[in-house]
Amino acid sequence: MTPTRIAVGLVAGFLAVLTFQSGLVAILHAAGAVPFAPWSLAPVPPFGVPRSLSAAFWGGLWGVAYALLEPRLTARLGWWPGGLAFGAVLPVLVLWFVVMPLKGQPVGGGFAPSGVLLAIVVHAVFGLGTALVFRFGLRLAGRGVPRSPAAPSDRSRG
Repeated sequence: MTPTRIAVGLVAGFLAVLTFQSGLVAILHAAGAVPFAPWSLAPVPPFGVPRSLSAAFWGGLWGVAYALLEPRLTARLGWWPGGLAFGAVLPVLVLWFVVMPLKGQPVGGGFAPSGVLLAIVVHAVFGLGTALVFRFGLRLAGRGVPRSPAAPSDRSRG
């Protein structure tokens, strides 16, 4: 695993929280589907960092995890289904079984159907955003992205 892939994963996850995930929350908030607004500047304990930056930081760490898992996910599922699956599974399970209990909340938030659906959809969008930004970031970094089998290779161009 190259440092470039890890750095691109960090940036991809950070940006995916601020754009894709928060963008979806903005749409859901405007529609009255969720009571909380995106891009909150409310301080989060223990350091008083704005909520959005705290979430983006954790998204960046999840982006590093995505960068480590991306070759396997892409090989098995494809790049965008792999991003969706990553976001909808790993971060959600950690949220439900680690973060919520640490914050004194019930495991899975009590597994209310609307909460389960919301967590999965919002995190799946995060995963898709991370995958998109990651691919774009690799191209910008000059690392490229493997071509799909349908794309002509450089050897066939003469």
